[in-house]
Amino acid sequence: MSQACCLSPQEERICSHHVSRKGHERVFAIRDRVQFDIPHIDIERARYFTESMRETEGQLLTLRWAKAMKNVAEKITVYIDEGSLLAGRAGCLGRHGILYPELDGDFYREVLAGINSRKTNPFRISDEDVRIALEDIAPYWEGKTFHEHLNAALPPELRKLTYSDDRGLKSKSIVNETASYRSGLQWCPDYEKAIRKGFLGLKKEIEEKLSSLDLENALDISTKKPFLEAMLVICDAIMIWGRRHADLARKLAAGEADPVRRKELLRIAEICDHVPAHPARTFHEALQCQWFVQIFSRLEQRTGGVVSNGRMDQYLYPFYKKDMEDGILTREQAKELLECMWVEMAQFVDFNISPSGSDFYEGYAHWEAVTIGGQTRDGEDATNELSYLFLESKREFPLNYPDLAARIHSRSPERFLHEVALTIKDGSGYPKLINDEETIPLNALKGVPLAEVYDYAVSGCTETRYPNRDTYTSGCAYINFAAALEMTMYNGRMPYYGDELLGLETGDPLTFRTWEEFYDAYKKQHVHLIRRSFQQQAVVDRLRPEHFASPLSSCLHDLCMNAMTDLQSERIEGGVDFSYFEMLGYATVVDSLAAVKKLVFEEKVVSMEELLRACRADFKGYEPLREQLLHAPAFGNDDPYADAIAKDLDRLSLEEADRSSKERGLNAELRFVPITSHITFGNVIGATPNGRTAGTSLSDGASPSQGADHEGPTAVLLSSYHSKNYDMLHRASRLLNIKLSPKSVAGEEGTRKIVDLIRTWCDLKLWHLQFNIINRETLLKAQKTPENYRGLLVRVAGYSAYFCDLSPALQNDIIERTESEQV
Repeated sequence: MSQACCLSPQEERICSHHVSRKGHERVFAIRDRVQFDIPHIDIERARYFTESMRETEGQLLTLRWAKAMKNVAEKITVYIDEGSLLAGRAGCLGRHGILYPELDGDFYREVLAGINSRKTNPFRISDEDVRIALEDIAPYWEGKTFHEHLNAALPPELRKLTYSDDRGLKSKSIVNETASYRSGLQWCPDYEKAIRKGFLGLKKEIEEKLSSLDLENALDISTKKPFLEAMLVICDAIMIWGRRHADLARKLAAGEADPVRRKELLRIAEICDHVPAHPARTFHEALQCQWFVQIFSRLEQRTGGVVSNGRMDQYLYPFYKKDMEDGILTREQAKELLECMWVEMAQFVDFNISPSGSDFYEGYAHWEAVTIGGQTRDGEDATNELSYLFLESKREFPLNYPDLAARIHSRSPERFLHEVALTIKDGSGYPKLINDEETIPLNALKGVPLAEVYDYAVSGCTETRYPNRDTYTSGCAYINFAAALEMTMYNGRMPYYGDELLGLETGDPLTFRTWEEFYDAYKKQHVHLIRRSFQQQAVVDRLRPEHFASPLSSCLHDLCMNAMTDLQSERIEGGVDFSYFEMLGYATVVDSLAAVKKLVFEEKVVSMEELLRACRADFKGYEPLREQLLHAPAFGNDDPYADAIAKDLDRLSLEEADRSSKERGLNAELRFVPITSHITFGNVIGATPNGRTAGTSLSDGASPSQGADHEGPTAVLLSSYHSKNYDMLHRASRLLNIKLSPKSVAGEEGTRKIVDLIRTWCDLKLWHLQFNIINRETLLKAQKTPENYRGLLVRVAGYSAYFCDLSPALQNDIIERTESEQV
């Protein structure tokens, strides 16, 4: 390796095959048993959920859902992992995924029979479970799934941009709906409420509300009464589930020969007898209660990116502080308890049965964000000793969970930034950074009350969540703007789809005499796709309340309880609705437009005819032209030429978002967060005028095109800054990846460079930032000999994953990102 003397700590561990286990023996033992196993699909949740739904037709959907969850709680197998200090999981021992037939049960016949041979994100399922899924579960949901309803409801002009087949099993990768992949957006429950009140306390509040209803009022009787009855049922359900784990712990203790483990199991039994029914008294009880709520939320619904852990360093800190002062907890014991949660979290794998959904979530992607740092509700710095403990754990216990997210603001303590930089330098991609200086004022302008606006949690890839204020749950469209570029080049068509008219017929580009004509044609295609996505989402929003309910999430949500309305309902008074639409291929399009403007219309070194021929030929025979295109002005270099186009496209998009927000009565947010869809979307796009070849990945989020940025990370930040429209309201997160060589940040000087870069990013009021600090040679070696690099973690999108779990296309995407040698 050319830079063998400059490895990141992660690379050193992998190359030396050594990691210190001192103080982490318990969690390493659990990790080693399961870390790289192919996950199994557990059908119990689907089986017992379906069993109950079959018996409750005609009742309020929220009540049906709560009863189904109680049936699951009573019958699903409960587990305590060998050696763990926490109880509870959503499926079988080891790595596992579960099924949500209400969402996509119509995929079962096509997918489950061949799932054992799937190459990307493989899973295993027994023949008997396939039989039960196909003969018992799927038949009930035939004609009832949300996906089927949406497919049937989309008008032809939307369907042709959405699906490639009549049944809607395969995405067209143009305006891609995501609502049928998940029954809700990533979500953050109010864990503190459950920990502080316990579900018996919540149940008492519900009973008081029930007793105050007017039984002569039709609305109270028909909707509010069954809603509150559902809340009582869901409280009973999670308490039953907790007690079943207490019973299991006692049973395991009775058969345990090791007196130390027997004592631990009896302690687990005692804790599970107490929480989640009663308020937590200790750090261990608070953590167990949080874990029960998190797992039960997974059983309730499939949220995108699974369930956020919220601001753990805030709601757990009083318990940590008290136990430390009382002498019943040490720092190392607290860390071990947390790491038991991390290793349990890693065993749940978010299973995408939809082929398109699987393509968008490579590397078994799910990211239960743990938020640290930030500010208190009154605007003071919120960093505490738990914040540092989380960072220390992430450096000492190499694992891709949790997805650590640090909130940064202009007054973040120097020690905190230093510890964040040290953790980033480890090289596993943690933590990702979210900027209070951008998110808080923007969220306040969008309607979050000042009393709450400082108290957000990071959720999903880059999102901000207010557990008692957010009320919008529908997954929104991914929009492929490289498709709009092709529709401009080919008069409403895309070579991948032949002569099918998919966009607007904006004219033959060979007839365009000026840059303005070409750009006007592009903008028409761009706006057309955005408007189609908003139209698609209107159909989604209309259908969802008929298909989904969230009794647990509603029970923990102040606004839902005050309105006695399920979280999945269309509108809740006082709620702030953020609906996120993804802009895909941003830098690909910007760089392509810059190349066309510069080389075709201004310098006239290539004709439009030759450019189109070269793109159709995938640049074969046009290699010198491709070199010219690759050296045209590009986003990410603090180049006003490219950045002006980027800013104009951003503004054009936000103007449409503003229009839609007024039409729909909620915030239509445009953001740049691809997960791994930029790989899939790139598959249907031919060669583009920035020199990108056919079928390769599009640019990633708000990052520059792979390899196009050559002026260093500060220039990348400045391009992001200069391309933003700070006067527009409906902007949202811009996912920004920066890749640095370990050599560039070596030593204390390197740590200071990262801190300075973070300060610059914070001052520029950019939303998000994350790093890959790894040598290109390491990634290339991992491709050739994956058996030697099985534990290599890389930052993908809003999450990290094991490099060897990724497809070759995604691996290449990460390799080709610019690796800066200077900071």
